[in-house]
Amino acid sequence: MAFGKSRVEAFSDGVIAIIITIMVLEMKVPHSDNFASLRPLMPVLLSYALSFIYVGIYWNNHHHMFHIVKSVNGAVLWANLHLLFWLSLIPFVTGWMGENHFTQLPVACYGFILAMSGGAYTILEKALIRHNGKNSVIASVLGRDWKAKSSVVIYAAAIGISWLSPVISFVLYGVVAALWFIPDKRIENKLTHEALQSKE
Repeated sequence: MAFGKSRVEAFSDGVIAIIITIMVLEMKVPHSDNFASLRPLMPVLLSYALSFIYVGIYWNNHHHMFHIVKSVNGAVLWANLHLLFWLSLIPFVTGWMGENHFTQLPVACYGFILAMSGGAYTILEKALIRHNGKNSVIASVLGRDWKAKSSVVIYAAAIGISWLSPVISFVLYGVVAALWFIPDKRIENKLTHEALQSKE
């Protein structure tokens, strides 16, 4: 059975907004009014900045992906909830990593949550393609994804490296974020192409 997609988009937007809000509220305000009091908080601020970028990337790509589908079904609803579950854990590992100044276990767990979020997003993509059909716009746009495969490799490497150098792992997480910072151009290019065809 097919359902409209508007409620899924609204619910997802709300959850993602709450995730960002939780991350902000977790940050403690220093009692002093000088820059020296901010120095101990730098790991927390860096962790927050990276996680904000990640959550923003997921929201951006989620918005693009749902823009090109016509409907959803039960499998898509569960796949979307699966993604939101892993995203909802980002504030926890963000705070843990920042409060402990990038020690090994928190950094490794941060990478694990990022990897699981990436896997959940891929599952959601496949569920949408399966529901909308092989001839749908989303099927024609989302084929082989080198960025997704590269991300998995980098996450795995970063989790392993975290036991030797958590700082390098954090940098690698930043590299993955940089790969995804620009929204998927395949979707925008497809929509632009279809718009031009409709005018002809």
